[in-house]
Amino acid sequence: MVKLMRLEKVGNWRTGKLITLALLLSLTACRSSDRASDRLAEDSAAAQQVTEDVTLANITLNQANEAGQTLWRVKAQSVTYSPDNETANVINPDGELFQDGKAIYRVQAQRGTVEQNGERIRLDGAIVATDLRSGAILKGNELSWEPKQDLLIVRNGLTGTHPQLRLSANEARLNNRQRRMELTGKVVALVRDPSLRVQAEQLVWLMDQQKVNSDRPAQIQQLRGQQTIAQAKSDRSTVDLKAKIVTLTQNAQLVQQDPPLQVNSNALTWNVSNQIIDATQPVSVQQLQQRITVTADRGRMNMQQKTVDLQQNVKAVGQRNRSQLTTDRLLWQINTQQITAEGNVIYTQANPTINVRGPRAVGRLENQTIVLSGGRVETQIIPNP
Repeated sequence: MVKLMRLEKVGNWRTGKLITLALLLSLTACRSSDRASDRLAEDSAAAQQVTEDVTLANITLNQANEAGQTLWRVKAQSVTYSPDNETANVINPDGELFQDGKAIYRVQAQRGTVEQNGERIRLDGAIVATDLRSGAILKGNELSWEPKQDLLIVRNGLTGTHPQLRLSANEARLNNRQRRMELTGKVVALVRDPSLRVQAEQLVWLMDQQKVNSDRPAQIQQLRGQQTIAQAKSDRSTVDLKAKIVTLTQNAQLVQQDPPLQVNSNALTWNVSNQIIDATQPVSVQQLQQRITVTADRGRMNMQQKTVDLQQNVKAVGQRNRSQLTTDRLLWQINTQQITAEGNVIYTQANPTINVRGPRAVGRLENQTIVLSGGRVETQIIPNP
């Protein structure tokens, strides 16, 4: 009697089926020539049935493209081939995905489907996908790899870790050649250094450039432990992970807790490490406690030194006492509320009614104490008791 042997490893897609079929045909050939034709038909039918239902254990599936380059190499606890010989269902797959002959991802799952034509691998359950170049690890419950499209998709409970950040989203789409990962659906990225939380409906992580971009509204919070010490939002944003700089454009707003300031502009550059905010387009700065608002064409806010330096078409308004000062340049010390204005200074106030001009002014808006100087004239303005 001839026995079928279990195949521990298979070198290519069809080997398991061909060996099984060959053994069955050998069984038929060894039968005596006087067997009835109907018995031969039964054996042939049995051979066809076994071929259609082959299950192999502990094997490795290799798939190559037309140029002979490996597309994937996947080990599995068991493999069951479909009747049309086009797909293989795998249990506990663990393998590598290739591009240009080099392994680029390692993938693990509970089960999956491998297409014979090299178009796609689908994996399900407890997905672990590792980007071998960056060390990024993605986890989820569904994975799809389409080598011709250079597209790896991980979705359904997606989380990810990397030395620079942790993330969660509904879906991640990786393009290896561009080193680009697109995250969509309730995206949260936690940057390790500086400590930032980025939230948006879509983020694009340019892995080699070490940048996280969003062309949709996003919120960014600076954290100190569990405490939020600054928060920003804009329609478009970029977080440079290497330079530790956040760029905010279109309806940008940044709110600092210490000192309590709100900055609005269409173009803000926030150096998180040294706590400097640059505005290259018209900017508005509000001191919420003292109800002072200053606008200008451009400016720089140094949160460590607690200073605001505004230039070109500067206008400062004290809402409490309806005072106003316009100048070419204004330096504002937030802690002391001291202001220094230089160039074409005009100061007005409602009570008492005053309108004065000069090349330079020093004082404090909130209590209407302003000293204007320049040339031979120096005017001091003190409110009525």
